[in-house]
Amino acid sequence: MDNRYVIIMAGGVGSRFWPLSRREKPKQFLDIVGIGETLIQQTYRRFKKSCPEENIFVVTNADHKNLVIEQLKIDPSRVLIEPFRRNTAPCLAYGTFRILKENPDALITVTPADHLIVKEEVFSEVIQRCYDFAEKNDALITLGIKPDRPETGYGYIQADQKKPVKGFNNLLKVKTFTEKPDIDLAKVFLESGDFYWNSGIFIWNIKAILNAIEKHMPDMYNVFDEGRELFGTKQEKSFIGKTYAECRNISIDYGIMEKADNVYVMGTDIGWSDLGTWSSLYEHSAVDRNKNSVISGDVFSYGNHGNLFNIAPGKIAVIQGLKDYIVVDSDNVLLIVKKEEEQNIKQYLEDVKNSTKEKYL
Repeated sequence: MDNRYVIIMAGGVGSRFWPLSRREKPKQFLDIVGIGETLIQQTYRRFKKSCPEENIFVVTNADHKNLVIEQLKIDPSRVLIEPFRRNTAPCLAYGTFRILKENPDALITVTPADHLIVKEEVFSEVIQRCYDFAEKNDALITLGIKPDRPETGYGYIQADQKKPVKGFNNLLKVKTFTEKPDIDLAKVFLESGDFYWNSGIFIWNIKAILNAIEKHMPDMYNVFDEGRELFGTKQEKSFIGKTYAECRNISIDYGIMEKADNVYVMGTDIGWSDLGTWSSLYEHSAVDRNKNSVISGDVFSYGNHGNLFNIAPGKIAVIQGLKDYIVVDSDNVLLIVKKEEEQNIKQYLEDVKNSTKEKYL
């Protein structure tokens, strides 16, 4: 029996990619990078190289169950439905207890559904090395990305360079986690050489993560453990509905990783981006001689520089004189915003919601 498993977390709303990402079809179900595959399809295909397909589980919400099945051609029994959103820790706990019912010796990778990884062969090798270490050690491993700029949109991991793990290149004990720093602190992190970006991809053996949940989030452990025998049965859905109502809204990082003392980071160069913003998509897109990127659509461009254009199919856009803007035309919404101010998109979305209810969400 192959002990390698994957939990794909696919419950996000992708609000920073509005108006392309909508409630009915969030970012992970879109071909954001324009390569003919949605982000979740890329993630699923990528992990089929690292573990048996029947050992991949997807956690999502009821509204998107059919999308997951349609896009991945996955067995519905491996699509775990959250009754409502409670952040990544309950999502992780659900997937872990479901796998426990099937294989108490499982090695598990937990991953978001919507990240970009360019160097896929390197990534598969890194995941296998992490499985190898996790199999024999009580360890919680996270993939760390060596920063190349003082990025304020990512969490940071400080590694103990004095404690490399013998036999595993670039595997180090973690000293501290820091959530999104300001620009000055991010510069300090970059210059020190001790810090990695937190990719949000985790690897461990099932005993290690269950022990960590029990130790650091005993309330969550207890509510899931009460129904241990119900996972994989007809009673699972009803049990999960009651269980999630008792779970705190908390992330894996806050709930476990920042508290545990057996956390390791595997430093990697896998061409990673969390594609969290339009600007991050721009950084990974082809550009013309004027540094404009046309993700989708037909654009007649005059005197533009450094922009990202995404125009709905069946339309043309004639655009003149813009510099460093994001222009997204999607169905019934047109968004035009400066790149440097795109952090305000969430507020704009909230304003639209308050004014028009939920028509454009």
